[in-house]
Amino acid sequence: QVQLVESGGGLVQPGGSLRLSCAASRSILSFNTMGWYRQAPGKERELVARITVGGSTDYAESVKGRFTISRDNGVNTLYLQMNSLKPEDTAVYYCNSFRYGTNYWGQGTQVTVSS
Repeated sequence: QVQLVESGGGLVQPGGSLRLSCAASRSILSFNTMGWYRQAPGKERELVARITVGGSTDYAESVKGRFTISRDNGVNTLYLQMNSLKPEDTAVYYCNSFRYGTNYWGQGTQVTVSS
């Protein structure tokens, strides 16, 4: 069983920054991909950013140039650095991992961007 535990969410003013972390219960290099998704109230869950085992990354158009996904293989942790945050970035952010046809999800962490 894979466990993913997110942390780092909170309340931030527009233009501010946050870094989300996702600690995995096994080597993150064992996953085909890892990523961050978000879900705002009344909206569907959407991909924010993901990284493959080989290190390739892709981002939603709405966050390109502002968010950066990265990982630390030594501590089995995935990160999402979020800069220049906007009110429309407000959502619950979920860590995801995909391995051999199975998706795993964290419990989510709330990010609120408001003045």
